[in-house]
Amino acid sequence: MSIFQDRARDLERYEFQMGQERGRLALTLDLLTDALVLVGQHGVYCQSARQPGKPAMDVQIVQKCINDAKELVGTVMVELHRKRAQANQSDHPPNQE
Repeated sequence: MSIFQDRARDLERYEFQMGQERGRLALTLDLLTDALVLVGQHGVYCQSARQPGKPAMDVQIVQKCINDAKELVGTVMVELHRKRAQANQSDHPPNQE
């Protein structure tokens, strides 16, 4: 099933609140967070033989990749927000007396 069908309600809510681009990015962050939680749970059971108390190396790599992806998506959302705010300011110049 497509993400557009599977998470239609969440997507509609986010897009309504934030606009299409930022809404889709917000849902992407939710999906990445869900994946991170699942990988973290898996890491509890797959411990590293070399580093007791830490997840296996492949789990650590997957966690890092997901965290890095979340960081990139977050920076895109901030940049879109900044550009929208900047565009709104240029549409409404300050009153000059």
